[in-house]
Amino acid sequence: MAKLILTLDGAFLGEHDLDKELLTIGRRPNNDVHIDNLAVSGSHAVVRTIGNDSFLEDLDSTNGTIVNGKPIKKHILQHGDIIELGKYQLKYVSEAAVNAAAVGGGAEDFEKTMIIRPSATKSVIPPPNAPPPDASTTTTVQEALKQEPPLPIQEEAPVGHIQVLNGPSAGRELVLNKALTTLGKPGIQVAVITRRPQGYFVTHVEGTSHPVVNGQSVGAQAHELKDHDVLELAGVKMEFFLSKG
Repeated sequence: MAKLILTLDGAFLGEHDLDKELLTIGRRPNNDVHIDNLAVSGSHAVVRTIGNDSFLEDLDSTNGTIVNGKPIKKHILQHGDIIELGKYQLKYVSEAAVNAAAVGGGAEDFEKTMIIRPSATKSVIPPPNAPPPDASTTTTVQEALKQEPPLPIQEEAPVGHIQVLNGPSAGRELVLNKALTTLGKPGIQVAVITRRPQGYFVTHVEGTSHPVVNGQSVGAQAHELKDHDVLELAGVKMEFFLSKG
């Protein structure tokens, strides 16, 4: 579980677990995070949590919301992010990231590339006489990927896959058997693919430009993915396709 730690001038004021889908921040007393200061709007911002992902959204506040020194409208929170509201600060702490660091995992630099371990991907058929892959190595791709716990899968339900079409990781595949998969580069362009009973949907989360499907922008609303759609995100082209199991 993640949490927000509230401070003022370095003094600890409290912490708030992100244990529900919606957490409100503002000056009004009915907010989950109540900050009684005139620099903070009555309904200043909100944090929406889906699985292990939390998204911060400014609610058109008077003075705006700052994350790591930059004003944002919508932002996918990463471990260690500092949210500024007037003189107050909220630090986002992810227990998953803390636990990973404790065992030597550490956090990746998302401005570079996220690392996907071979167990999470499947490569295309290697050429003849190619040496076997080293299971201890990792393969980098240009989009950051995070996943949530798997949904129960009906035996006959088609499962979504994404195959990278360009760049050094062309041919790599990712099985979308999770409730939610986050793709992209935080601070540049981020989208989520959600698995619903009706199918798979891609939704824009962060960035000035929206994801592109088959050459057309998906806009701000959730866009249903069809078999063999080509998705372009943060400079990476990926093909979405369905298969049995």
